[in-house]
Amino acid sequence: MSKIIALANQKGGVGKTTSSINLAASLAVLEYRTLLVDADPQANSTSGIGFDPRTIKNSIYECIINDIDPHDAIQKTDTPNLDLLPAHIDLVGAEIEMINLDGREYKMKEVLAKITDEYDFIIIDCSPSLGLITINALTAANSVIIPVQCEYFALEGLGKLLNTIKIVQNRLNTKLDIEGILLTMYDVRLRLSNQVVEEVRTHFENLVFDTIIQRNTRLSEAPSFGVSVIMHDATCKGAINYLNLAREIIKKNGIAEKTSSVTSETV
Repeated sequence: MSKIIALANQKGGVGKTTSSINLAASLAVLEYRTLLVDADPQANSTSGIGFDPRTIKNSIYECIINDIDPHDAIQKTDTPNLDLLPAHIDLVGAEIEMINLDGREYKMKEVLAKITDEYDFIIIDCSPSLGLITINALTAANSVIIPVQCEYFALEGLGKLLNTIKIVQNRLNTKLDIEGILLTMYDVRLRLSNQVVEEVRTHFENLVFDTIIQRNTRLSEAPSFGVSVIMHDATCKGAINYLNLAREIIKKNGIAEKTSSVTSETV
């Protein structure tokens, strides 16, 4: 039975897709069978892990709308233990098409239920909105990670997202937990970054991950090569940050860490 984690924030540019790709890749490198689900019509997770969304025949859209078996849509990636359930632009229309469907909020849950025993972790990259696809992801998930950038207006809109999560918890998925708030785009040279870290930790205390994702050139350029940062440069700060995040999640969930070629000394 897999642990399903959605990464959600209705604000764009907070490092959500970057975190989805690299957390999934880090869990895979640590030898956990991992599926990355691209639930964003922009399909950035799909392209960022090396696939052209324009050539994808079956995607999460076909699984939700046309009842395609997810096994017919899942793609193997170049990273061992990491598979992708891709997206393409048709996902934009899915919200309209789902409006009249019975149990429309549970469609993604039904799709993932067919494959949940095949993975240790399923990571869902949500779109930067609080629409029906994101609601589907939160209904399907066991927990949610909220990426928050260490920049001005960091907490703007966070209350609205937390309110949406609360509604989902009350009405659709009583077992949904907040896995944690993930601070991203941290620049050690900027006083503002340190102020945001302090403010978020003061407001949310134990909900904030110990791991902070630092700004890193290698992290920014990896998607242009169609690979995760750990496949691009396993020794850079970005890779180290995401490996530490993966380990923190494993430990937090009481999951036994596997004997991996990536030792603690690596990070």
